[in-house]
Amino acid sequence: MTTPAYALASAPGALPLLGHTLALVRRPLDLVASLPAHGDLVRIRMGPHQAYVVCHPDLVHRVLTEDRTFDKGGPFYDKFREAAGDGISSCPAAAHRRQRRLVQPAFHHTQLPGYAATMTREIAALTRHWRHGQVLDVPAEMSRLSAAITAGCLFTLDSAALPAVYDSVTAISTSVARRVMLALPLADRLPTPANRRFTRARAHLRALTQTLITDRRATGVHQDDLLSTLLTARDQDGRGLTDTEVHDQMVTFVIAGVETTACTLAWAWHLLGTRPDIRARVQAEADTVLGGRTARHEDLPALDLTRRVVTETLRLYPPGWLITRRTTADTELGGHHLPAGTTVVYSSYQLHHRADLHPDPESFEPDRPSMGPKPVHGSLIPFGGGARKCLGETFALTETVLALASIAAHWQLEPVPGRRVRASRRATLGPHRLTMRLHQRHATGAPAR
Repeated sequence: MTTPAYALASAPGALPLLGHTLALVRRPLDLVASLPAHGDLVRIRMGPHQAYVVCHPDLVHRVLTEDRTFDKGGPFYDKFREAAGDGISSCPAAAHRRQRRLVQPAFHHTQLPGYAATMTREIAALTRHWRHGQVLDVPAEMSRLSAAITAGCLFTLDSAALPAVYDSVTAISTSVARRVMLALPLADRLPTPANRRFTRARAHLRALTQTLITDRRATGVHQDDLLSTLLTARDQDGRGLTDTEVHDQMVTFVIAGVETTACTLAWAWHLLGTRPDIRARVQAEADTVLGGRTARHEDLPALDLTRRVVTETLRLYPPGWLITRRTTADTELGGHHLPAGTTVVYSSYQLHHRADLHPDPESFEPDRPSMGPKPVHGSLIPFGGGARKCLGETFALTETVLALASIAAHWQLEPVPGRRVRASRRATLGPHRLTMRLHQRHATGAPAR
């Protein structure tokens, strides 16, 4: 008999009935980071459910590329669908190809200059109200920026609706993570305050998107945004999207667009605050390229260091840090049999923090690409991979680089002494209670004191 090429193991520390639920709730990052030491494919228990965590980049690559066998499913997507329905991020593989063809024109490279103009405008609008010496709630402020950009680029949404959108997205992200980690029967059906907030947030987003859809269909006015693309799109059989399908896409992009970019920006400011030497280089690049103005689409090629800061931030803190899939048929993975219906889990955070894949993985080093060999194939996957790779990758990178450079040109964000920053326990990996003090920079580039 041939020995399997990849080791299968069971994670230690499972509790009766609960399995690894407490560890997932209390220290999820520590748990997933510890699993490669036990094997390449590691069994864990989430309450009464068993799942296999894929720890080797070769096996993760196969899960990502064979999306019809390892389909969207498992606890994360089951819970995400409760909020977003069957949008492009959560729909099964059978529906994905049609959806991607219909949605993709909204993210064609020719659309990016127009979107970037909106990004530039919203970045300037947000920072216009900042004041020297102000202590900033960084995640909240970056979420407001991302919400304004998402709404402006994708739905031409009125700014008065933005605070409620931001609150709804935050409630849904927090609830999805809690429901996945607990994985206990009926836990999400109890009339708890958290469950009520989730229900209200889901209802608010549904009502908002339905109003936008109804108004746009009634007026027939074509805007250069995602909503108009969805309403006018036709598949090869001439069929368009129903209101329910349009709604699911809109909610998917609102949740994904606001949360992921805001988390990345917030972590970037935190990391730059720990490395004044890199921050000074980012500021110098912004001073040279922008000359005191807000960054525009045509500035992107010259903002090389800023882009590498974003890439390294995504390595250290990938927003979609834990993803579940479900096997659609009996299959094997790493030489081990997995029956149909098996939950498979992979963590980009885990891969990104392995010392055998990324030397000195806990350090923040934007110069990493020039410091050693290229990363092992499949070891850097902040946007996933295969046919289900994030459709909004270029949109998100454009937004993040423009925001980081524009703000660095005018402001220096300093850590507040005595504040410990940790990752929040949400569906997206963001910093919890990150506050920083604003220092306005003079035209010479030096921060005001």
